[in-house]
Amino acid sequence: MVPPTNLIKVLASATCPVIIGHVNPDADAMGSMLALARAMPADDVAIALPQKSRSQKVTFVVELGDGIPIADETRIARADVVIVVDTANINRVNVTGHWAAVADKTVVNIDHHITNTDFGHFNWVVDNAGSTSELIHRLILAADWPLDSMTASLLYAGIYADTGGFSLPNVTAESFDACAALVRAGADVAHVASRLFRSQEQHEFNLIRAVYHNTRLAGNGRIAYGTLTHNEIQAAGCTPDDIDDQVSIPRSLSGIQIAILFSEGVPGIVRINLRGEEGTTILPLAEKLGGGGHAYSAGARVRGDFGAIVDRVLRAATEFLDQPHAPNKARSASPKP
Repeated sequence: MVPPTNLIKVLASATCPVIIGHVNPDADAMGSMLALARAMPADDVAIALPQKSRSQKVTFVVELGDGIPIADETRIARADVVIVVDTANINRVNVTGHWAAVADKTVVNIDHHITNTDFGHFNWVVDNAGSTSELIHRLILAADWPLDSMTASLLYAGIYADTGGFSLPNVTAESFDACAALVRAGADVAHVASRLFRSQEQHEFNLIRAVYHNTRLAGNGRIAYGTLTHNEIQAAGCTPDDIDDQVSIPRSLSGIQIAILFSEGVPGIVRINLRGEEGTTILPLAEKLGGGGHAYSAGARVRGDFGAIVDRVLRAATEFLDQPHAPNKARSASPKP
C-alpha cells in the first residue's frame, strides 16, 4: 500500500489544489478530503462540496476540518491539481459542473473501489484497503506531512465508518494498525463514535422509523429490503442527502444473504443500496443494474416507477442467489503508475 513516488511529487508541488469526493459523501470521503487538505503543504488548498451535498450525519466531519475553505467555481477553475478521493468513476465526482469542470486539470485519483476506472493522470487504487482514509493516512506518512490530532480524528472517522465500526469484511489488520497509529496521534475516538452512531436528529430518527416500518423479506427469507418513497422521505422532514446507511436496518435481520434499501430521493430516480452477507458478493448484481461499488457493499441508481423497480430488482436478486458465482477477484494492491 505504499503510495507511488511520482504521485507524492505531484501533490507536494501543487500550489492551488482542489480536493473532491463522491456524490452523497460519507464519512470516509469527507475524512479523506479534509485530512488531505490539512496535511498538504500548499498554502491555497480547498475542497469541493456543492451546497446541500452532505447529510447531517457527516456535518461533524466538516467541523473537524477546522475551516478548510470550500471552493467556488472560480476557485475550481484556477486549480492546478485536482485530487479525487473515494470515487469510482467520473460520473460520481461531486463538483459543481460535474466532470466537465475539472476534465482539463491534472487529476490525481486515490480510491479503494474495485470498480474504479483509473480516470486520473495519476492513479493510486488499492481495492483491498478497508477505506480511502486508510490510504490517505499512508500517503501522509510516506510524504512526511504533519499529522495533528484533528487530522487523525478525520482519518479515524473515515476508517471507523467505512468498516462499520471494524465489523465488516473489508476490515483488515492494516485497518487496525492505522487506527492504532491515529489514536496515538490524538484521534478523539469517543467523539467520533458518538457523532457517527449516537447523534440522531429528529428528522433522521423519523426516517429510520419509516425504514423499520417498511422492511420486508423476499427470496425465501434470503433477502431483506426496506423502502423509502419520495413522499415518505419528505414526510420525515428529510432530503436525499439524508439517505446514508439506513440499509443497515434490513441488514440487521438474521440469516439473510442480501440487504437492500430502495430510496426515491428525487421523484422517478430510485437509489438502490446493496449489502452482501454470509459471504455473498453483490457487486455483479449492482453492475447488472448499471451500478458498482465493492464486493460486499454496492449500489445503483435506476430511473422509473418506484414499485416496478422494487419488483424488478427483487426478482433479479432472487435469480442472482439461485445461481452459482465465482468469488470476486481483487485487483492488485500494487500502486498504478
